[in-house]
Amino acid sequence: MKQVVQNYKSGELALLDVPVPGCKPGGVLVRSAYSLISTGTELMKVSEAGMSMLGKARSRPDQVAKVVQSVATNGVPATYRKVMGKLDSYTPLGYSLCGVVEQVGAGIDDVKAGDLVACAGNEHALHAELNWVPKNLYARVPDGLAPRHAAFGTVGSIALQGVRRGEPQLGEVALVIGLGLIGQLVVQLLAASGVRVVGADPDPVRCELAERLGAAACGDPASAVVANAVAELSGGHGVDQVYLAAGGGSNQPVELAARLSRDRGRVVDIGKCRLDLPWNAYYEKELDVRFSRSYGPGRYDPEYELEGRDYPIGYVRWTERRNLACFLDLVARGRVDVEPLISRTADFDDAVETYRGLRDGELKAVAVLFRYPEQKEEAAEAAAPAVTVPAVRRGGGVSAPARSAKAPVRLAFVGAGNYATSMLLPHLARRDGVELATVVTTTALSGANAQRKFGFAGATTDLDAVLGDPSVDAVFVVTRHSSHAELTRRALLAGKAVFVEKPLALTEDELAGVVAAVEESGNDRLQVGFNRRFAPLLREARQRFGARTGPASLRYLVNAGRLEHGSWYLRGATEGSRFAGEGGHFIDTASWLLAADPVSVYALTTPGDEDLQVVLGYPGGSTATISYVTTGPAGFPKETLDLVADGRALRLDDFVRATVHDGRGRPWVSSRLPKARDKGQSAELAAFVKAVRTGGPMPVPLESLVATTAATLAVRAALAGGAPVTLARAL
Repeated sequence: MKQVVQNYKSGELALLDVPVPGCKPGGVLVRSAYSLISTGTELMKVSEAGMSMLGKARSRPDQVAKVVQSVATNGVPATYRKVMGKLDSYTPLGYSLCGVVEQVGAGIDDVKAGDLVACAGNEHALHAELNWVPKNLYARVPDGLAPRHAAFGTVGSIALQGVRRGEPQLGEVALVIGLGLIGQLVVQLLAASGVRVVGADPDPVRCELAERLGAAACGDPASAVVANAVAELSGGHGVDQVYLAAGGGSNQPVELAARLSRDRGRVVDIGKCRLDLPWNAYYEKELDVRFSRSYGPGRYDPEYELEGRDYPIGYVRWTERRNLACFLDLVARGRVDVEPLISRTADFDDAVETYRGLRDGELKAVAVLFRYPEQKEEAAEAAAPAVTVPAVRRGGGVSAPARSAKAPVRLAFVGAGNYATSMLLPHLARRDGVELATVVTTTALSGANAQRKFGFAGATTDLDAVLGDPSVDAVFVVTRHSSHAELTRRALLAGKAVFVEKPLALTEDELAGVVAAVEESGNDRLQVGFNRRFAPLLREARQRFGARTGPASLRYLVNAGRLEHGSWYLRGATEGSRFAGEGGHFIDTASWLLAADPVSVYALTTPGDEDLQVVLGYPGGSTATISYVTTGPAGFPKETLDLVADGRALRLDDFVRATVHDGRGRPWVSSRLPKARDKGQSAELAAFVKAVRTGGPMPVPLESLVATTAATLAVRAALAGGAPVTLARAL
């Protein structure tokens, strides 16, 4: 892809070919439609890059101070190499754009592929064809708002935060000094707030524009026009607020602010101008000087901007993301008009020439937009790439450790939450030939409770001690989803057989890490808690259905229901989506019934992402459709399944009743009492313990566990790309 960059040492501007950024968790990959040049901030940076080294030093005394400190700490040679290396490198430009979401990262559920968003940030909303943008630095564009207007979102948020810092009230009078891009937006925001505005700028064209957009009067700050307008509107008292939206090295804006403010007025610095406050003038009026920090609360906080941790609205009403959404809403409702501010719209391919024209003064502009090429069909197809299913290669290690057939199988549990204590441990505690050795928990009390209730020989919070205990044969990983892959990887490397509850992994990288641990250690003794294939009723029905010769169609309806408030399943940023956690159950069941692993995945959601439809393609033309719904009634069965092939049909009703029709006579029917509903946990655990005791094959082939997990993860990619995803087997 292409991106605008600059070499700060030489001043060179370039449209560079750079790699496409990856779509990391916690953010979205956005294809730019329009990006906005900040004719203040960006041009200042471009101008500084063209200065001599002495000029650069004079313009950035703060950086000079850092260099001096580095010399004192590291010496001249090391500091010189560090400074020159930093200067002689490309840096990005841009921080305000609008584009289309091309791919959604893990943990993002408020937008989907194809949505139009406005983006902010000098590291994330760059003049580039594609940008990865974290959650708190984008906002969905309201319906009907043109992308070229939504591209003003970031600079609009800067202006909006400045106005908020001034705390304007209906009927007040304000002075805006500097009528560039930010100043013009401040004028409109103040006018929309019921404030009468006077503008000051030496450029008569900008003054005339501000008056058209809502200012009561504007003029050159050196003339009497501004002072007369302030006196008339304020009754001679002076303005209630002054907004410094000017740049440069002149101290005139600060002095003008003091002269035209009322007693105890407010002065808000939004731009980057000289601030040598005349002490007497500011003291005598007891002026309140305030700074407005960029887009609003959250700016420069990595936990907010990069990790997506929002501030509670009860404590911080207007964060930078809320400011962004608010400004977009104001523009969409016509309270702010950005169209008159657009001096030029240039093709992105002409970016370098456009910057040069602005820098050299040939192009006079308030706002300039870059227009990006429309997304081609080939690019749209590439938005849903194939997902690679990691190849399982066993190393040279011992696959199943030697042990006495008469010795009990000693098990360790990592985690003792609700599922472990209700669905797994009751079956194991009463099973002959099993010894519950140690339970590992993060809190001592939960471990003590599990030890007392199920008879563990010991309880600890030290995982390393358990993994290093040669007497432990197998480790059960029954913790939060986000920890499954790492704990499984560590246990495999320690030579233990592993039973991990679903999911095995939440990302492709985590899955690859587990497979790499198998390859490194040679230990493939792994089982994932896909218990439904072990359910007695379903196994009997499959046997009755018999082998098939033609392609099959399978439908699986999962009436998942709504989550309770506070459920940790709702923590999508850390624990993955709900389907990523549960979906493997249903994909594994379908694959077992069809005796194959899926080769393609397609997915759709209803509005609000409440209900999910997943279509799996299998070798030979078989298909499986999984309807994962949360909007069904509570009294309806949770799981119903239909399999049709070769003139026969199998139906499963919530593990209570199974029916097989062969078209030749009365159907076979088998049922259980609802209280006897058996989803296979006991049989699954028996098979796992037997494999550990005898050293025989694990209940489910490792290749199938990996393929099921890859297919589950591919649902996210299919939703983001809006097209089927091919599951390509690694060689």
